[in-house]
Amino acid sequence: MTYCAGKNIKFETTLGGVVNDTGEEGSICFGERGSIIPFFPPENRLANQVFVDLLASVAQRKNTTSAQIALAWLLAQKPWIVPIPGTTKLLRLDENIEATAVGLTPDDLLEINAAASKIEVHGDRYSESAAKLINR
Repeated sequence: MTYCAGKNIKFETTLGGVVNDTGEEGSICFGERGSIIPFFPPENRLANQVFVDLLASVAQRKNTTSAQIALAWLLAQKPWIVPIPGTTKLLRLDENIEATAVGLTPDDLLEINAAASKIEVHGDRYSESAAKLINR
């Protein structure tokens, strides 16, 4: 994120249902769409689970959801960062809105940032064919 900000590059991330605490079918991680996004095949999901587990541990301490911690962390980065979570469920929309009230302490942010800096994310954001369509 720091690199992107320094180069005036728009930063984009998607967790696509990875951090919702239900692991429910119908999230982008499962089914047809999830299988074509390199981040989501089973081998990459397993490798990336360490970050999901980190968010879950912070969420448990805060008595909130992993998705709310992820959104709260993004909101705490810079005032110009605006997460745009997608959902088709009213329950998830309410959950996302409630993330604005999650209070992450400086120690929480330090913990998340320190752990995240040591995690190697597996899988690309886009498939090779999709990346070509957006000139990446």
